[in-house]
Amino acid sequence: MNTSVASPGRAGLILLLTGQMLPMIDTSITNVALDAITHSLHATATELELIVALYGVAFAVCLALGSKLGDNLGRRRLFMWGVAVFGLASLLCGMAGNIEHLLAARIVQGAGAALIMPQILATLHVTLKGSAHAKAISLFGGIGGIAFIVGQMGGGWLVSADIAGLGWRNAFFINVPICLVVLALSRRYVPETRRDTPSRIDWTGTVLLAIVLCCLLFPMALGPQWHWPWSLKVMLLAIIPLAWLMAQNARKKERENAHPLIPPRLLQLRSIRFGIVIALLFFSVWSGFMFCMALTMQTGLGMAPWQSGNSFIALGVTYFISAWFAPRLIARYSTSTILLTGLAIQIIGLLALIVTFRYWGLQNTALTLAPATGLVGYGQALIVNSFYRIGMRDIQPDDAGAASAILSTLQQAALGLGPAIFGAILLHGLQNHHGDYPQAINLFLAVETGLMVILALATLRMRRRLCLPVAKVCQAAK
Repeated sequence: MNTSVASPGRAGLILLLTGQMLPMIDTSITNVALDAITHSLHATATELELIVALYGVAFAVCLALGSKLGDNLGRRRLFMWGVAVFGLASLLCGMAGNIEHLLAARIVQGAGAALIMPQILATLHVTLKGSAHAKAISLFGGIGGIAFIVGQMGGGWLVSADIAGLGWRNAFFINVPICLVVLALSRRYVPETRRDTPSRIDWTGTVLLAIVLCCLLFPMALGPQWHWPWSLKVMLLAIIPLAWLMAQNARKKERENAHPLIPPRLLQLRSIRFGIVIALLFFSVWSGFMFCMALTMQTGLGMAPWQSGNSFIALGVTYFISAWFAPRLIARYSTSTILLTGLAIQIIGLLALIVTFRYWGLQNTALTLAPATGLVGYGQALIVNSFYRIGMRDIQPDDAGAASAILSTLQQAALGLGPAIFGAILLHGLQNHHGDYPQAINLFLAVETGLMVILALATLRMRRRLCLPVAKVCQAAK
């Protein structure tokens, strides 16, 4: 139960959604600023991967922790703490004098984002009812497209405008005044809510998850550049015993009714397992796509940051339109049908993008890329909207928080690992094709297309398994 059900009102809703946009916009802005960071801090391609990946991993590791702290200490309080940490980390990112300082600040920024995000959906869920609740959730789901457009265009303009000679640093400094405004008004307009009975925090599971993700992230990011020394191979092998320890810890805590980070009994549900498949295949590729495309357009095609940002406008617009209509389509058709539709549209868009890079090559512009990226964005939104609905299909109300935490944590972990894993594929393509970016990005796009085909086949198989029990029930009724 929650101690407060006061409505946040319009001002409170705007503040919460602004808080939601901060981490989303920052991801887009960072991608636009990659080339400028390369020249300013002399960053390598691997270090660029880490700038994106460390943020995502910190976000993933702290997400479940942020949710539990919000339940126990108050969601508005944790929301404000998160905004404060995010704002301070953004300031430190902008002030970074070398790549090491920037990477450290990005970790703190990811942790701040993880404190912000769980409080928003939970606050909307417990304070709003009926049509107000439905409208707020639709805005929550569709705001990713808006954040993407604002991040790409605004970030590109900020970097290119070079205000006060600060260049890419303005892409981080812009967060600071926004955070200050949200902090100044949140106590007045955002209601405080919390659980009446505090829930325990699985500190052991959280630490083990962080170590597992680091053992996967650093070898994937550094391996190609360091030629796979034995230390990185040992880190990869260490994932197996660490995962076993995580499983043992989770089983022990579940027997003690101590709320493990990832409850084993929920992993027995087919819907959760398929949600995990979607998270690992789709979201890692999505973040890898954004990283590889940004690097290709700026470093490979020589686009200015504002031109690179404008190249994603079509994707952001179609994503927003698709996300807005997706709930109605899912209500009319089955979730698996919409997921398959989204995958089909995205696969067509990826194939069109391959053709575009092959035909136009280094002469590509925002206009030549728009048709293919527009298809990709429309398909992406349908997939994202299907993700939680499929993953949460068999979940009982008492397990909703734990199941949502599993899916969100895996989603963010995949988003964090994507640039490291698929950035390595792009770099491999560049080495094999002597720095030819169009050919290198097409290698990555071919891999992405193959993974989306695999996900579509897995969806068809899952759909048949779900329909089989229904058919038996209908036959018995006859």
